Amino acid sequence: MRVLVVHNDYVSANPSGERRVVNDDLRNLNAAGVDARPYIRSSDEIQGLTGAAKAELALRPIYSREDVAKVGQILRDDKIDVLHLHNPYPLISPQVVRVADAAGVAVVQTVHNYRMACVNGAFFRDGEICTRCATKRVPLPAAQFGCYRDSRAQSVAMTATLAVHRPTWKLVDRFLPVTAFMVRHLRDAGIPAAQITPKPNTVDDPGPATAPGRGVLFAGRLVEEKGIRLLLAAWDTYQRAGGGWLGELTIVGEGPLRLEVERAARALPGVRYLGPVPAERVDELMRAAALVAVPSLWFEGFPMTVLEAYARGRAVLGTPVGSVGTVVDGEVGWRADGTEPEDLAAALTQADRVTVTARGAAARARFETSYTPEVVTKQLIAIYEDVLALRRARP
Repeated sequence: MRVLVVHNDYVSANPSGERRVVNDDLRNLNAAGVDARPYIRSSDEIQGLTGAAKAELALRPIYSREDVAKVGQILRDDKIDVLHLHNPYPLISPQVVRVADAAGVAVVQTVHNYRMACVNGAFFRDGEICTRCATKRVPLPAAQFGCYRDSRAQSVAMTATLAVHRPTWKLVDRFLPVTAFMVRHLRDAGIPAAQITPKPNTVDDPGPATAPGRGVLFAGRLVEEKGIRLLLAAWDTYQRAGGGWLGELTIVGEGPLRLEVERAARALPGVRYLGPVPAERVDELMRAAALVAVPSLWFEGFPMTVLEAYARGRAVLGTPVGSVGTVVDGEVGWRADGTEPEDLAAALTQADRVTVTARGAAARARFETSYTPEVVTKQLIAIYEDVLALRRARP
């Protein structure tokens, strides 16, 4: 089986879990005997565009002549069986779906975000969830508010792109949302159930879990939607109520709220900010912690931090928002009742040593049964085989 994995990576200054998923899929598929090949563009390339290429940039999300030609040639020359699309924006364009369909190549798409209905892919605007475009055939509010890169001009272009390519998505053989919450999003967007098969993300198995340590770890971008402000307020509430055995909140990461986090680390008892650290250090900190906090305030995809915590036998403290609310539950962690500081503080208060240990063990068990590379790659190959069989059975 030959698979072409197509992805437009985001600018390297904004690290994305999507590229990690793409790389993991390629490596795991090839290890399982599938001939998986990358077709990767990067938004970093935009800086180097000049003249006509830069003028064409506004139209590329709708139709990229360059990528349509290149992908079409690869499909023909390499006799590709399946085109696996991740993110087509802004350089590649969904037009490659039409090219593959015309060539008789099956198409699947991993759904990492909500770009099918929302130009910024997040359903998040001005610090809060916004679903005004969720059910609109033409997402005009996005153009009105400049939701794409805070630019009305670019938002108009992306609004047109989403409207033009609504029929294109009917040609995708199978959508692969990463969580049950995203399944509901696709159904709301009008995608038939027969075109949807969930396929979660995965991370490498770090080996047997160790006993939980102490403290709470937050590892992620320091942005409003990741809930870092909420977590700091919850920690303050928890400490004012007497605190407990957890002891310390450790924060690692970088982002626009860094100065605010640094001030909080100086002002609040038991808060430690370490700045951005390498992956090896995150692993050490996670193993030393009792809980991992993922206090998302937006409809996140499938946070890799959740998987990394489960793989290491660490329970997760999450919110009831979006996908986090579907992958974190009372068996493997604490799903707060709401998104107020008091809600997360109440969950922290409930996290005694015995329960933390039990739920951490359940998190590791869930990883072993549902999220290892072997389990997830087997699911993905089965999806490929299914869509190929259905396509070949067409009259």
